[in-house]
Amino acid sequence: MAWSTREIAQLAGVSLRAVRHYHEVGLLAEPERRANGYKQYGVAHLVRLLRIKRLTDLGFSLAQIAAMGDVEHHPEDALRTLDTELAATIERLQRARAELGLIMRQSLPADLPPEFPPAARTEISDADRSLFTVMTRVLGPAPRQAWADMLRNQSADPTDKEFDALPADACEQTRQDLAERLLPSVRELLDKHPDLRAPAAGAPQGEAFAKKTMGKALRDLYNPAQLDVLVRVNKLLPARSGGGTGPGAAPARAEGSGGEAP
Repeated sequence: MAWSTREIAQLAGVSLRAVRHYHEVGLLAEPERRANGYKQYGVAHLVRLLRIKRLTDLGFSLAQIAAMGDVEHHPEDALRTLDTELAATIERLQRARAELGLIMRQSLPADLPPEFPPAARTEISDADRSLFTVMTRVLGPAPRQAWADMLRNQSADPTDKEFDALPADACEQTRQDLAERLLPSVRELLDKHPDLRAPAAGAPQGEAFAKKTMGKALRDLYNPAQLDVLVRVNKLLPARSGGGTGPGAAPARAEGSGGEAP
């Protein structure tokens, strides 16, 4: 009994293109040809095609199938490896689905990680949310958790709105006055969340890269007057709290500003 290419493709449940591709990559041996030049496939070809289809349906790549060879009817090691990979994929998809459900139920923007509370996603300014989004890519575990905790427990401060509305051409006195009024809430924030004092600590890509990224984000998101206020807050912190603090926050924006203008 011999089948044509179309017939064996139908029997195996694959396309003609797939059969030809398996020949090209060496997965399926070329069959003999009739006198008229047409290929004639036998049972061995069909069995091989069915095996290839079963393994690809399970998730094996053609390269992995080729590495198994023709003789091994029960590739246990390869099956165990694929099972481990599939388990990891399922876990990742379950986490993604749970987060997607949270976003849909609470109508949340999808820019911040799930550990950041809903209020942080909806009530802060666009600039602050963009800053938080960038920072989550470079922060170490402790500062990242401190930020999430801070946003979860932080009470509204009218000076935040003033900072958001501060024009780029605000005068010297206005900037200094706002910095001094921001200072108490910033100092209280740092006392409650000391890991915010060194936001670059433990950064996965290194502290230098984290600080560079923070500076870039601040310069892109805030105008010169706002940046100047952040610098003033950082300069006031050591003078009024009895010691250096490292980068602070105003409440959290000043973290990347250090003691000098970004």
